[in-house]
Amino acid sequence: MQNISTISRRNLLTATAAGLGVVALGGLTACGGNDAPAAGSDAAEKTTLTVAASPAPHAEILNEFAAPLLAEQGIELKVKEYTDYIQPNKDTTSGAVDANYFQHINYLNNYNAENGTDLVSAGAIHYEPFAVYAGKSSDFENIADGATIAIPNDPTNEGRALLLLQDQGLITLTDPENLEATPKDIAENPHNLNFQELEAAALPRALDSVDFAVINGNYAIEAGYHVADAVAHEQAGTTAVEQYANVICTTPDNLESEGVKALVDVLTSSDFVKYLEETYGEDVLPAF
Repeated sequence: MQNISTISRRNLLTATAAGLGVVALGGLTACGGNDAPAAGSDAAEKTTLTVAASPAPHAEILNEFAAPLLAEQGIELKVKEYTDYIQPNKDTTSGAVDANYFQHINYLNNYNAENGTDLVSAGAIHYEPFAVYAGKSSDFENIADGATIAIPNDPTNEGRALLLLQDQGLITLTDPENLEATPKDIAENPHNLNFQELEAAALPRALDSVDFAVINGNYAIEAGYHVADAVAHEQAGTTAVEQYANVICTTPDNLESEGVKALVDVLTSSDFVKYLEETYGEDVLPAF
């Protein structure tokens, strides 16, 4: 029987975006005053697109790659950084931001189901392989009986972590394809592993106190961890890309807006594929 040290999987980070600031926009707005530019003037109205994003790699991608290209099209991209997984969707629903870029499609579907919202994906952009990183122990292939593994506690990422551990032959789930499994759904645990369920953002900080941790790609990147250094990670060709591709999320009303469509276009281009390869290597892969 597995031992479970649990911080409630539903106890996600509360809204920590206070102080990060949001721009209240009811969709795409024009900058400047209401008066039309004078005849012969070079001044022109710019469309403003405000996007909520996790710091890395999402905000980095938006600021470094997307913003300059959108500016060439007369679209000013404003990026608001958030460190949690709840407030960006709330602000997108309310119209405080036009879109967000931080979550995979499974998380979005789960959020809509739990909150009665109708947020939609405007396009799949990239995929961050989930990976297992060494903490107090380093021999993952010969993992010690009773070892402690930290995993994310939110509904979709916890199941994803357990599926990865199942792929490594460490556990067997009652339903081997359950995307929302918890440690209670483990049928076989031959090494009597302990599972410490933590908020995803806390996993890198907990690494020194556990044997191993399964860390979300964005938080691993922020903490300086890379897939190349992991003891195990999701493999290409699995259902992971289909299930966990990170998307541009917006409201149905904004789905066909000029700014959102332009953003998706630049983030699904051949130049973007090259940018990802040169900037992130194995840590961030195209999902289109």
